[in-house]
Amino acid sequence: MAAPDEPSTIVIDVGSLPADGAAIDALARLQLIACRFGHRIALRNVAPDLRELLEFAGLDAVLGVEPRRKAEEREEPLGVEEERQLPDPPL
Repeated sequence: MAAPDEPSTIVIDVGSLPADGAAIDALARLQLIACRFGHRIALRNVAPDLRELLEFAGLDAVLGVEPRRKAEEREEPLGVEEERQLPDPPL
């Protein structure tokens, strides 16, 4: 149990939450209410599209979104392309 002056964390599973403005608004309001009572929230099972929306809104750190999984040894990180020189445009 947390000490009286130490904030506790409320974990919320958002796996079935849609990635839209209403969800972002509700999560931000939940965090505000939790903060007023000396707590904080952490989100688990965040879908990729909801994670992107939270990151775009700058709320991923505020809402305690679990960090993305890191690529394991010899595994290519997803979404990374090699840098290359673009061809000259046609004249």
